[in-house]
Amino acid sequence: MVDSVSKRVIHDLKQRILAGDFATKRLPDEQQLSEWYQVSRSTVKRAVNRLAEQGIVFRKRGAGTFINPFFLKNKSAFHYEGKNLGVTDSFQVGDSQPKSELLDYQVIAATPELQQDLFLESTDFVYQIKRLRLFDQRPIIIETGYIPIKILPALTPTVAQHSIFNYLQEIKGQSVSRSFLSISAEPSTREDQQLLNLSKTEPVGVMAGIFFLDDGTPFEVSNMRLHYQYLKYNTFVNLDQD
Repeated sequence: MVDSVSKRVIHDLKQRILAGDFATKRLPDEQQLSEWYQVSRSTVKRAVNRLAEQGIVFRKRGAGTFINPFFLKNKSAFHYEGKNLGVTDSFQVGDSQPKSELLDYQVIAATPELQQDLFLESTDFVYQIKRLRLFDQRPIIIETGYIPIKILPALTPTVAQHSIFNYLQEIKGQSVSRSFLSISAEPSTREDQQLLNLSKTEPVGVMAGIFFLDDGTPFEVSNMRLHYQYLKYNTFVNLDQD
């Protein structure tokens, strides 16, 4: 687990890398970074190790730590380094912040599938919340989520127009820190075309899955339909056991 001090170093190094602060594409050594951030070398080592695990930097034995050029070329719009895994904290398009337009808000009985996914009983109810996410007035995501009422009994339409995950953290002190998502693409529907400004021949990206609280409780079943131009998924494989 990465401590809060290491997270601060990781976040700042990422921002500096993205800003092009390291012209030679080589990071300062651990001693320099330790003095720079006024933290221990072990903290710096943990931070750089995490960046290496994420494929952002790589070590060249005897030469130092370098920025992965493919990270700079293929930056995803998703940056999971905020307080939780919500769109507000984790999705970036340039410097813009997401805004939400509430399309639908209902309370419905949990279907058998939702009962299974969210560990609910047949008598439980869920919120069905549908929102359009926009960046600089550009529609990017149609998001439909199902949240158990018993977790957030006071979740109103007004709250749903903003970050539900941040609201959860403020009200209950819990974070959404884990998720299981499948990523795919499929033909756009008439609604996709209307809301995301797509033509009939353009596809949508689909991210569907479950978000979990930090104590392991399933919090939301979510289906996000993204404008295909903003669906980019990067992965990094490392078989090095060192």
